[in-house]
Amino acid sequence: MSHDGVGPRAVMRSVAFLTAGVLAVPALGGCGTEDPAGKPLAGPDVGRADRAEVADGGTLRWAVDTVPETLNTFQSDADATTTRIAQAVLPSMFRTDGRGRPVRNPDYLDSAGIVGTEPKQVVLYKLNQQAVWSDGREIGAADFAAQWRALSGKDTAYWTARNAGYDRIEKVERGKGNLEVKVTFSRPYADWRSLFTPLYPKEVMGTPDSFNDGARKKLKVTAGPFTVKKVDRTRDEVTLTRSTRWWGRPARLSAIVLRALPRNKRVPALAAGTVDLAEIDPSAARRITAAAGPRSAGTPLMGPGADRSAADALRSWAVANGSDEEAADEEISARAELREKAAKDARRQKALSGYEVRKSLEPAFTQLALNGAEGPLADERVRRAVARALDREDLAEAVLKPLGLPTEPVGSHLALSGQPGYADSSGALGRQDTKEARALLADAGWVPGGPVDKKKDKKKDKEGEKEGEKAAGAEGGKDGTSDEDAGGGSAGGDDGTYIVGEDGGDGSGGDDKAPREDAGATGRDGHLAQGGTRHRPVGQDGAPGAYAPKGTAAPARAGTAPVAKNGKALTLRFVLPSGPGSDTLRTVADRITRMLERIGIRTDISKVDDASYFKDHIASGAYDLALYSWPATAFPATDARPVYAKPVPAADGSLNVEQNYTRVGTDQVDQLFDQAVATLDDSERHSLIRKADARIWAAAGSIPLYQRPQLTAARANLANAGAFGFRTPVYEDMGFLRKSAQGPTGAPVAGRSAGAAAGG
Repeated sequence: MSHDGVGPRAVMRSVAFLTAGVLAVPALGGCGTEDPAGKPLAGPDVGRADRAEVADGGTLRWAVDTVPETLNTFQSDADATTTRIAQAVLPSMFRTDGRGRPVRNPDYLDSAGIVGTEPKQVVLYKLNQQAVWSDGREIGAADFAAQWRALSGKDTAYWTARNAGYDRIEKVERGKGNLEVKVTFSRPYADWRSLFTPLYPKEVMGTPDSFNDGARKKLKVTAGPFTVKKVDRTRDEVTLTRSTRWWGRPARLSAIVLRALPRNKRVPALAAGTVDLAEIDPSAARRITAAAGPRSAGTPLMGPGADRSAADALRSWAVANGSDEEAADEEISARAELREKAAKDARRQKALSGYEVRKSLEPAFTQLALNGAEGPLADERVRRAVARALDREDLAEAVLKPLGLPTEPVGSHLALSGQPGYADSSGALGRQDTKEARALLADAGWVPGGPVDKKKDKKKDKEGEKEGEKAAGAEGGKDGTSDEDAGGGSAGGDDGTYIVGEDGGDGSGGDDKAPREDAGATGRDGHLAQGGTRHRPVGQDGAPGAYAPKGTAAPARAGTAPVAKNGKALTLRFVLPSGPGSDTLRTVADRITRMLERIGIRTDISKVDDASYFKDHIASGAYDLALYSWPATAFPATDARPVYAKPVPAADGSLNVEQNYTRVGTDQVDQLFDQAVATLDDSERHSLIRKADARIWAAAGSIPLYQRPQLTAARANLANAGAFGFRTPVYEDMGFLRKSAQGPTGAPVAGRSAGAAAGG
């Protein structure tokens, strides 16, 4: 988990306690004809152009967060750049489309499907007869078998990060010919399309030594439109060059240079013309958008001669009027510095006019995590009270509305709008209701105006302050770079959200509003996800347990008075990263704090160093509330299970939480995941996923808030690259437009660029 993280298939997604009991949840859709998955809230925005309009040649300079430690996506230190390289240079049997669904990649597969289920599930891959490795050898069964053996988990000499799916394979063998690969499973596996993407050559997967070390720094053999030419750690660059062995549509670019560049240095790099493509934050997006518009009126810049004449005139006037010559010189120098800064800013703005902002919604969502391992949040009634105090519509609007992006809150933990398994299941928790939240607290013994032992409360506050001080990191930019100069600002694109998977930028804005009592969790004014079905709540209007027992009233003197129990006020430690890119998270946290104050819960915000945020706080459980993100996945039955699995005792007596950092889980959720991953019928599997999600909502361990914004600065004449949304990038189609295909600003002529609001 990191600021930008890793693609959802590059690392595992992932603790948990909930009092036992069967959770009744609203019946999920299936009776109507509308698909509850709806459509994506935003489509890709990549400056789409036909290949014929893209010039042959050129080098794309692409800003990334890191030069990766490894080129092997199946190792634990793989990151987002590892995934990006693998997509460009290695085979992928399936890739995701604009709706986040896995689709066959025809460059490698003629067909793939289940050809038998009795007595065992059998999948037959028919390979493209032109598919070869860069050394000329055919891609075949030996490569599939080597990858299966390396990732099956049976040989611990392989240092693998995950083996999900590969551990269900019984054997891999050659079919009727060299172009057929037959995979037999020991147990049914619905997410078989997730396997062998990327596919490494047997030279990498064949032995533990070659797996552990052979593909960390270089890839000798590849099979994609590009190949790895050089990993240069001195220059912080990875260079990919067009492959001469590629059999598909030829890459339009001659090379792609992935350049590691901190986010606070990307605006200066764009202005200097040293990068062509970069994910940015909202502040940088505003500057680029403004630069592309008409130049604001002002004093024209003067040349050196005019500058010198003005200075001489000012000095003569000062001396003639009795001013000290030295003081006059200092004034002249100060004015000159201001003029130089203005000129520098004007030149930078002019340089930025050659770029445009491409925006979409990232396939990831930000959530509020509630640590249910101990303390007040171990009581599910308190967790539900916190959840029901939140105005999720307000939080989503604060982040997304200023960016012109759809503001609908996320309604599922396991999919995003448009993906096959999506449905808004937030009704299982109950709509936002401040009065009911207070009643839940009262039922748990937390009442406003209760007696508070000041010694206990003061001791608790001091412990929180001490811990916050110990972990706190310096705020602000580094190297003397101001946030404004670096494209920072109050709404950071890299908002400090830790995301297991890809992570981009967030925005913030808007005025604080009181929670709307009539704004249900299904959406404002009863609005549901597009294509959704209204969930009829059980009982009062939600799952049993989501409400206080019938007849429990909010205490008379509730208001916003702090609640207390056993002499202690209810104060939750809210842990946030402190870095300059975390402004949006802090804005969201401030709004959440005000919402919780309305039900009597106080928060103690601790801003900790970015480097320690995940390891020392989220993973270790040293928090009550936290904000971080999870990536969407096309394979939730596999990828999401460790995120929501019920913790189990390890051999050493500790608790194995996998990736469930909230430490909240149930046997029912685990059972539904187990059923889903073994259910080959798509419709039945999606129904099971939705049922699991409803139970995750009811447990109130994590509350999805909003889909993360994806903002990318792209050179105006760059085609088929930008904010990709769900879609896997098609590297061979990227390139720079021919002059005949460019509009006045260098961008594609009207009608060729895909808009961010499209649902494709």
